[in-house]
Amino acid sequence: MSGTFSQIYIQIVFAVKGRQSLINNSWEEELYKYITGIVQNKGQKMLAINGMPDHIHIFIGMKPSCCLSDLVREVKKSSNEFINDKKFCSRTFSWQEGYGVFSYSHSALDNVIAYIMNQKQHHHVKTFKEEYLKMLKKFEIEFKDEYLFEWIEDE
Repeated sequence: MSGTFSQIYIQIVFAVKGRQSLINNSWEEELYKYITGIVQNKGQKMLAINGMPDHIHIFIGMKPSCCLSDLVREVKKSSNEFINDKKFCSRTFSWQEGYGVFSYSHSALDNVIAYIMNQKQHHHVKTFKEEYLKMLKKFEIEFKDEYLFEWIEDE
């Protein structure tokens, strides 16, 4: 009997609704641990997680049996509830609809992990909008501006 063997590496990016800067340094680590637990409980491998006050990057090793859209929906839904139940924000927290997904080869693992773990330094130089548009173009993903994340006006 033959088995199924795979190496699928996926980066997921999504933003806080209205691109508000609501993810606070004081609780972001707890949020990342919670999201890591969701990913692992769904049988996937967390490789890196980090972000900024207004968006998050998750890098996973994904099994072919995983339905990515179901995983992202569960991460967003459960982490919304977690943040609101813990009352981390003075107002109701919610993620924006939609997300970006980008696949990588095994040879890119170290670079992608370093990129995600250095988000705060990276965003001193580049805005989230610049970063996201660059990724879409690099991966040759067709898009319409009206379906992208809501952007903060000064970006």
